[in-house]
Amino acid sequence: MNRREILAAMAAYLGAWPAFTSAPRGAAQRRNAKPQKARELPAATDAGPVTLADFEPAAQRRISRMAYDYVAGGSGDEITLRRNRTAFDDLLLKPRVLRDVSRIDMRAEIFGQAFEFPILLAPTAYHKLLHPEGELATARGAAAAGVTFTVSSFATTAIEKISAAAGARLWFQLYVQPDRAFTKDLVQRAEAAGCRALCITVDTPVNPTRDRESRSNFALPSGMELENLKPILKKSLRTGHRSTAGIYAEVLDPKLTWETVSWIRSFARVPVLLKGILAAEDARIAAEQGASGIIVSNHGARNLDTVPATIEALPAVIEAVEGRIPVLMDGGVRRGTDVVKALALGARAVLIGRPYLWGLGAGGAQGVERVVGILRTELEAAMALCGTRTLQEINRGLLWNL
Repeated sequence: MNRREILAAMAAYLGAWPAFTSAPRGAAQRRNAKPQKARELPAATDAGPVTLADFEPAAQRRISRMAYDYVAGGSGDEITLRRNRTAFDDLLLKPRVLRDVSRIDMRAEIFGQAFEFPILLAPTAYHKLLHPEGELATARGAAAAGVTFTVSSFATTAIEKISAAAGARLWFQLYVQPDRAFTKDLVQRAEAAGCRALCITVDTPVNPTRDRESRSNFALPSGMELENLKPILKKSLRTGHRSTAGIYAEVLDPKLTWETVSWIRSFARVPVLLKGILAAEDARIAAEQGASGIIVSNHGARNLDTVPATIEALPAVIEAVEGRIPVLMDGGVRRGTDVVKALALGARAVLIGRPYLWGLGAGGAQGVERVVGILRTELEAAMALCGTRTLQEINRGLLWNL
């Protein structure tokens, strides 16, 4: 693809933006505090968002202050939240020239599943905070963009409805519940709904410290529920998912161990990934105990502050698993160049979270589709400018300072 074709592709993604940015907010987004005063977009974005970063202020104008703080915030002093981005910026690419890049192939295969490009939507909670249609809009946008959507246990739409209405390729993220019978049933519901992989979140046994949420008095609006967990909820979760027991919550299991993972693997009929691994030691155990894959993640910097950025933790994890299982990563991906850097360090694919939520808040399904489209086009351009025609040609040699 030449420069003219790349620019034409990006223009096609941007052309329809004004059609939905002027739409009024739905009632679900007006319920809590008033939206923050919108930050101005760069002058170059008069025709609509040009980069993933442009979607955040566009969404901020349309959602409540509480919803904005919930999505934007991290844990503690948000040191790791900032580091997730700066660590990517510190890695420099080494472009190779005079190579035939007239055709770029971004296709990947993971667990026997074909992907048009190595990008997925990470699991995120409470989509109806950002758009009245919630996860249904996200799934429609994912389907239109040709990307896999990982549905959260904390979705505000039932997995069966998402699967039936959207036509998107789905994975499912599991928060293991103290009620093991319900946990098994939830896994089987996700499989019956067509989810093609199971991502067990292993880094959240208790409630983390999230100061922005506390300052915003985070609460789910009336009528908004965790649809996948309704059968076991003993009381309202209008205060997030907190209980009166301090750090503990009724929908998070502090007894989650490697034995629990083995138990889930004993009946799961789809690949089982462990999401939330940073330490190489844990990655080695995961590979030895038969996990299907790992997602290197610090939970979007929303759990334990002052841990490494995921791109910093990735190389040691790759070394520890020794190629035995696929390793994916999330956290801080905002540019096509970020995707190249993650793949160069050994990741098979990346997941994005906040960017597509901002797309959802700004423009529903079309916003999600546009976010993925921009990132895909940036990845294609970055690969061409680095002199790489396929994902297999991306390696550590593309990183200048390694």
